[in-house]
Amino acid sequence: METSRPVKTKIHSAQKIIYMILLAVTVSLLIVIITGTIIGLVRQSSEPLINIRAASQSDLERITSQSDDVRVFSGLGRLRIPLVNSSTLILSIAFPYLADDVTFTEELASKIIDLRTQAADYFAGLPEESLIQIDEDAAKREILRRYNAILRLGRIEILYFNDMIIID
Repeated sequence: METSRPVKTKIHSAQKIIYMILLAVTVSLLIVIITGTIIGLVRQSSEPLINIRAASQSDLERITSQSDDVRVFSGLGRLRIPLVNSSTLILSIAFPYLADDVTFTEELASKIIDLRTQAADYFAGLPEESLIQIDEDAAKREILRRYNAILRLGRIEILYFNDMIIID
């Protein structure tokens, strides 16, 4: 007569393997937690874990001189802005940025709607007498000021108006 002992041994072996794997994962997680705790206790409390700051003018000059990867952001597309005199301003805005600055590039992509709104609000708010001859330099300065007020991870230094057409 044969006994069913070998079947129980196989089941018992599989349970033992699963138990060993779970034990190894648990020990690994405990090591990671203990290591992180020790690093947290040793680290200076005033020292940030991640340092994110906006680039200064000197940083931009230094990076630009070291990097040739300056690109032009034209992701705002063509704006169609209704003006107070019932005409429409067609405007395309572009500006250079450093492609190496990933965080700033991501911020620009996430704030496209805000940037479009700032430009549209500026031109839509111009009085009718200013629309006869729009001061392009003053418009660029004001829009640049508005853009930089909402950006936190970098600055725009110069704006270009690619298209600026008023349609009656």
